[in-house]
Amino acid sequence: MEVFKRAIMQPGPPEHFALLTVQEVIKPQKQTKLAQDENQLLENILRMLLQEYVSSAVQSGEKIMHFGQSIDATETSQGLIPRLLDIVLYLCEKEHIEGGMIFSLLEDLTEMSTMKNCKDIFGYIESKQDILGKQELFARGKLVMLRTCNQLLRRLSKANDVVFCGRILMFLAHFFPLSERSALNIKGVFNTSNETKYEKEPLGICIDFKFYETFWGLQEYFSNPTITHAPSKWQKFASSLSVVLNTFEAQPLSDEEGDANNLEEEAVNFSIKYLTSSKLMGLELKDPSFRRHVLVQCLILFDYLKAPGKGDKDLPSESMKDEISSCEARVKRLLELTPPKGKEFLHKIEHILEREKNWVWWKRDGCLPYEKQPTEKKAIQDGTKKRKPRWRLGNKELSQLWKWADQNPNALTNPQRVQTPSIMDYWKPLAEDMDPSAGIEAEYHHKNNRVYCWKGLRLSARQDLEGFSKFTDHGVEGVVPLELLPPDVRSKYQAKPNERGKRSKKEEAKGTAHQVDENQMSTHATEVDVEGIRTDMTATPMEFDAASIPGARGETPTPEELQKQGSDTDGGQEAGQLDADAEVEAGIIDGETDADVDLDAKDD
Repeated sequence: MEVFKRAIMQPGPPEHFALLTVQEVIKPQKQTKLAQDENQLLENILRMLLQEYVSSAVQSGEKIMHFGQSIDATETSQGLIPRLLDIVLYLCEKEHIEGGMIFSLLEDLTEMSTMKNCKDIFGYIESKQDILGKQELFARGKLVMLRTCNQLLRRLSKANDVVFCGRILMFLAHFFPLSERSALNIKGVFNTSNETKYEKEPLGICIDFKFYETFWGLQEYFSNPTITHAPSKWQKFASSLSVVLNTFEAQPLSDEEGDANNLEEEAVNFSIKYLTSSKLMGLELKDPSFRRHVLVQCLILFDYLKAPGKGDKDLPSESMKDEISSCEARVKRLLELTPPKGKEFLHKIEHILEREKNWVWWKRDGCLPYEKQPTEKKAIQDGTKKRKPRWRLGNKELSQLWKWADQNPNALTNPQRVQTPSIMDYWKPLAEDMDPSAGIEAEYHHKNNRVYCWKGLRLSARQDLEGFSKFTDHGVEGVVPLELLPPDVRSKYQAKPNERGKRSKKEEAKGTAHQVDENQMSTHATEVDVEGIRTDMTATPMEFDAASIPGARGETPTPEELQKQGSDTDGGQEAGQLDADAEVEAGIIDGETDADVDLDAKDD
């Protein structure tokens, strides 16, 4: 112990003498790291030394963290206890001793000290937060630190030591990661022990005592919002809140009243609970801070009610949702009108509540860890810049692939290389999933893999069109070849004989209809040709007289007349070709051409 006392009095940083001091006292088997029994021996020595320093400080009447501190003309030296803690912290950080030893000493120190000295001790803990939060130390001492802080919170007064309690909670919030479940209210339990006591009977002259009871009765719902799920409780709360909001609206605060109450100075003497005396009710209603406090409580309660619960019974009804929306709009309007800077205050409150929603959703999803460990950057020596390698084809993989192709010409023709699988091989895993005897749970079936199903459908569309056609009726399981399925499952997806007959009849009907359409098209084309010929024939009477046509009057035409008739007919056809085409089209639309009418008349 005397060796440690001499080491503590030495000037300079702990790294110059800390390890040598431990080696001199313990004489460890290893030069830089202590064994388990050696760590226990060292911890006992340090605890005895710490207890001696604390008792000496108490007897001298000095503060514990300032005991042994000497003030020179040039600098102020460190106290004995902080010096001892710095040496132990250095040894723990360098892993020369067990990492949880510093946390045990801090716990013992807080238990031996008064609350006034604990503030100085906690100030030391806050200053070493970054070192204590390192992974190698945090894993060993996080539970000890949590126990130490909880013991301090139990010893503190929630009404008189509000600032110190806030310091401890802020330290825990920074010390522990956000995903640490021990620091979270997973079940959403409310602090129902925080009861607001107020007068049940009027004790003197005051404002309306009924309003007084209604106003402070709201705190019961604010401390435990779960009771508002009952319809009767909600109706009572809504009616009481409406009375309070009506009073706030009837007594708006002016800018002068807002300026008279300096909120920044008031924050210094802030108390966690307001006074509930009925004589102070009139003054409290004129206090902007008091009014904002109550209105913000209303917004917090509304956000809790609107957030979806774990069951349907926790969800509010439609009428309840409408009442919540209307009350929330009134509360926000009152906050906006409350001086000073009502709009800015409302904007900040809305931002905080929005972040609170994300926090609630994250807790309900199971507090999934989302921290990413920082990547350690390798230090590059000064003056030596590492040159990046240059690859032939841009990167290492492509260059290596090209190199393999040069060395192995059969790389692309090797049958062992990756190739398109057959239908039977690809659908075999899904067929095994469909077998009830395999006992594979539905959530692990291959049909839940979208990429697997998409590739299989593409493969079936190319190699098994008949199986691919079953996708419409049976889904992706119907595409699996029947040969892979067991008999009891195969009958479900196998087409029945009557269905096959219906399908063949449908195909025959489609083929017959297609053939009929083709025949109609060919007949239509033939009629058009005939009509054209008839139209050409009707063009002749328009250009020649009927008497000049040989054989029109029963006479037998001579060969010269027939030759002359052929030449004249050809010329007439060329001259009236456009008119004849137009007449043919018109005749097709009407269903009967003029040429048919003329020919029928001549036959008669």
